Amino acid sequence: MATARFPGRSSVDVAAANWTSPVLGRPVCVNGTPWILYLLEECVDNVWEYCSVVIGLISMFCFLLSALPQFYEAYRNGKVEEAMSFGFLFFLFSGDLTSFAGCYLTSQLPIQIVTVVFYIFTDLILISQFLYYKIKNSSSRKSPVLKWLCFMWCGAATVVLLALPKLIVDNSTTLDTQSPTTSSSVKITGYICGYLASVFYLCSRFPQLYKNFQRQSTEGTSYLLFALAMMGNGTYGLSVMVVLPALRGSKQTFIIKHLAWLIGSLGVLILDFFVTAQFILYRKNYSTKSSTLFSIPEVEPLLCEEVELSVL
Repeated sequence: MATARFPGRSSVDVAAANWTSPVLGRPVCVNGTPWILYLLEECVDNVWEYCSVVIGLISMFCFLLSALPQFYEAYRNGKVEEAMSFGFLFFLFSGDLTSFAGCYLTSQLPIQIVTVVFYIFTDLILISQFLYYKIKNSSSRKSPVLKWLCFMWCGAATVVLLALPKLIVDNSTTLDTQSPTTSSSVKITGYICGYLASVFYLCSRFPQLYKNFQRQSTEGTSYLLFALAMMGNGTYGLSVMVVLPALRGSKQTFIIKHLAWLIGSLGVLILDFFVTAQFILYRKNYSTKSSTLFSIPEVEPLLCEEVELSVL
């Protein structure tokens, strides 16, 4: 399903007319774009759908890269527990977890399932960094055991990341063989998870906004984390809206179907503008503080000159 973190099958209503009769158990796309058909299993035959898919993939890659600058900033600064709110990380992880449940229950594309598993993986790394530096900075002595536990945890998470998508994609085929009544109830549960994911994503920004306001600083957090999220949410909303001219069905029905995720995506985008304002405002405070700390007073040389004159 389409969530505020990644694009979904937004052009399914448009592409339905492009499929021919099934051949060897699989429908054939007559006028579709080959690489989109291979990667996303969508039959795209006009410029509006093509733009929607490309913009949606840009949105996906923005989200995939968003956490990497924060990893480096946490490693460089070493005080991530002071800079980031645990509530922000918790709601972000909860949103990705419910988004994953929605993807699985509604039998979404393999690329979407793999992507949301990667999001959960990056969330776990961020939470692990937070806990690691919190324990490390609160203890008076260095513990090598803590570092080894962190490495082991990251290694285990990487193994799960590589193995889990294949198992999920293989097992998700069983959902398609269920009875219509059971399948309908499962999909409704999946869409409810999508709504919950949007709520979690919206709630994630408020603890971080309060944390920044409380500290009057954004030091220790990477702005690229929020900038790339803004690009991802903005391009996601654009990918959904740009396909509207090519719709053959009801535009109202299409918008209602995607309304929850559009609200979540655009809502997070608006909140990230407030985070951006905090980065701009508190950067002045940080630069002023830095100039005060590193300024060298010239009082002592003047005092020495006065002493020499008095002796003469």
